[in-house]
Amino acid sequence: MIRAVAGKGWNGAVRELQGSCAPITPVLLQHYSTASKTVYTGSEILNYMGGLDGEKKQLIHKLVNFRMKQGKKTIVRAIFHETLHRLARTDRDGIELISDALENVKPVCEVAKVRIAGNIYDVPGVVDRDRQQTLAVRWILDEAIKSKKKSKNSSRLEECLFAQIMDAYRKRGDVRKKREDLHRLASTNRSYAHFRWW
Repeated sequence: MIRAVAGKGWNGAVRELQGSCAPITPVLLQHYSTASKTVYTGSEILNYMGGLDGEKKQLIHKLVNFRMKQGKKTIVRAIFHETLHRLARTDRDGIELISDALENVKPVCEVAKVRIAGNIYDVPGVVDRDRQQTLAVRWILDEAIKSKKKSKNSSRLEECLFAQIMDAYRKRGDVRKKREDLHRLASTNRSYAHFRWW
């Protein structure tokens, strides 16, 4: 399989694997472990998503688009590919691992500030499913950037993002703490839930 992928070129391998349900990360791991290492841009790698369902494709696009600055999507795709490559070295599929990590840090409820009769109350409410995923992605990416800035040995963003995803998967770390703090705040202010009008 390694020789076939390396010999055909990337587009031929993608056409061959299109529509199969094989996970993307083991194929990428096999392909990049060959002796003749060819550099591919992130867009070529992430264009292959034939075996993924719509929800996982949306998750990958959301991860890439949230981190993109000034339209430089190729750079972010390369960073995401490096993170995916690191996740492929674990015992699980990388995209499944990211999906499970996001499930562990998705907030179920949040609070909103509402002004009633001159007083401002923290009113708890249930979070929509799309917003849960958006908040989880945003929190993981923000914590990865914070840990990159805090690190003294100037670690790369791929390493920090990998560490945050693994912490979220293991139900620990700053992102999980942020979720628990938000749930605790919503539980504390549950007596103001009747002020919710939206």
